[in-house]
Amino acid sequence: MKEKMQWPWRRRKVVVVVLRKLLTCAICVIALMGLLSVRVHVFPSSKVSDLTDPYKLPTVTQQHELNYQKLSAEKKWTQELTPPHLSKEQAPPHLSKAPLSSHKLYGANRSLDFEKLWKQPSNRDFVPCVQPGSNYTAPDESRGYLLVHTNGGLNQMRAGICDMVAVARIINATLVVPELDKRSFWQDTSNFSDVFDEDHFINALANDVRVIKKLPKDLSSATKVVMHFRSWSGLEYYRDEIASLWEEFQVIRAAKSDSRLANNHLPPDIQKLRCRACYEALRFSPKIEAMGKLLVDRMRAYGPFIALHLRYEKDMLAFSGCTHGLSDVEAEELRTIRENTAYWKIKDINATEQRSRGYCPLTPTEVGIFLTGLGYPSNTPIYIAAGEIYGGDTHMADLRSCYPILMSKEKLASVEELEPFTNHASQMAALDYIVSVESDVFIPSYSGNMARAVEGHRRFLGHRKTISPDRLVKLFSGTLLILIHTYGLLMEGRKVSNRISEIHKKLQGSPRRRRGPVSGTKGMDRFRSEEAFYVNPLPDCLCKRVSENVNASTASMRR
Repeated sequence: MKEKMQWPWRRRKVVVVVLRKLLTCAICVIALMGLLSVRVHVFPSSKVSDLTDPYKLPTVTQQHELNYQKLSAEKKWTQELTPPHLSKEQAPPHLSKAPLSSHKLYGANRSLDFEKLWKQPSNRDFVPCVQPGSNYTAPDESRGYLLVHTNGGLNQMRAGICDMVAVARIINATLVVPELDKRSFWQDTSNFSDVFDEDHFINALANDVRVIKKLPKDLSSATKVVMHFRSWSGLEYYRDEIASLWEEFQVIRAAKSDSRLANNHLPPDIQKLRCRACYEALRFSPKIEAMGKLLVDRMRAYGPFIALHLRYEKDMLAFSGCTHGLSDVEAEELRTIRENTAYWKIKDINATEQRSRGYCPLTPTEVGIFLTGLGYPSNTPIYIAAGEIYGGDTHMADLRSCYPILMSKEKLASVEELEPFTNHASQMAALDYIVSVESDVFIPSYSGNMARAVEGHRRFLGHRKTISPDRLVKLFSGTLLILIHTYGLLMEGRKVSNRISEIHKKLQGSPRRRRGPVSGTKGMDRFRSEEAFYVNPLPDCLCKRVSENVNASTASMRR
């Protein structure tokens, strides 16, 4: 009897799922029809604004170029523009039977200039200015050694390493090359030299901090003081409290590295040192940069492209408690992961509340609606900068139906090419980082550590176009309701598109000063509400370029 009662319920559930798929497809079609007429132009190389070395990523020196050539020689087929395992539909336009040379969207009276979709925001003459002031000196005599245990994923470790470089300078320490986190969710066994160019890191910081690869043997058994540096601490904390430890200890070990240094109110030379460490010294290893360059070149074969940081992976969803659009079985699996991960402090999370506050990543379906609303046509090449998407094709089907040219490192490279990086989450993330920084447009579905790091790097490189979605659920719920209930009225589709475009007009990476704390916040919440230093290095590491006309007029006035 129980089974007979369950059967109609199961049938209804299947029908609901099918209807949902159909409605999702209709959403993309309706939004596209609601857009204005668009003509797609082929851009010759679609390179983002060039900047002089060493800021261009990937930074490939002569030695690195040799590594790249060696890699290409070893993998003969990598000399082809397109990997042979890609289908004709996924092949670059000049190799496909139906070139993606032009594209029209009908259903509106006025035309939308397609070039605006790829136009970079004005950098307003802001350029990197990271050289120290005239009173900056070589590092003082070292008072001891600083050991650092980094924590978190790649980009959390990157920021922590750069902060520890500044801390070493402040407390007159010799910095031992930091130890990467091997106990995090990803269980990555990579060492510093596997991910970063260790020798370059040491040499690039020679005038700032003394860096060595290993602690001297005679100190290996010395008593070490293990410190949990206070979060978002300023100059006084490190000079007064931490530096005083040298009177008793020769070695200080930092148990964690994330968010240990204040975002603001530090001396200009310390802030500039953080930028030199992040954007000059902390270069990826030669093999990672070579592979990253190869991925960028292959994406360039498709024309201008979007790098989409689709943060819809198992660890993210489990940590945040975001379960919208997931089945009960999937939601329970994520809850179990959260419960069993000891260092995740918050266990009981209200998924609906998280989503209503904008704390959840956009789902792949919402990303498709968002891109369509911005005006990007269905033939836009998109690089998925992410790990394994939770639920795989089940959750990607809607996005793929709207944007079939979805590429990834796994699609652009062969198994053999990726083999050195596979099973190393930090190294795989580094490849995504390189492609994201070099993309024509970068769009994160969630403002996590990688999204913030890439945004900051793109700002530093000339304010490359970065569109940060407003993740408040009202926008996307409203979009779905309008499209479903109007059932194809073009006027409503146009309203949705205009609404999305209007909201994000000023969220595309234009120059602005780093945001301070939210008004009314106190204590640690005040620091937590600030915009992180590496998200926006303006004003500390970006300055207005002085035009030659101004220099000439100033000189004539002095005469």
